[in-house]
Amino acid sequence: MADNKLDAKKADVKKSAKKSKKPNVFKRLLKYLGACKGELKKITWPSAKTTTKNFGIVIAVIVVMGLFIFALDRGLYALLGLVMNTAA
Repeated sequence: MADNKLDAKKADVKKSAKKSKKPNVFKRLLKYLGACKGELKKITWPSAKTTTKNFGIVIAVIVVMGLFIFALDRGLYALLGLVMNTAA
């Protein structure tokens, strides 16, 4: 009876060893690249008009933020000049 249990455990170990064995690295790479190709086909790319519109929005936001930071810098610099002249 104990021998049957040992034989059953050995058989289970052999089965799990066969299941856990990974396929060849090239097969896994081909499978991965095939999955990547499938995902790329699902992408909906924006049109040229949409891309140009978004580019214009980004440039406008950069200009507005640049002007805001410039004005803030100048204002704080002027405030610091007033404080430094007052303290002296």
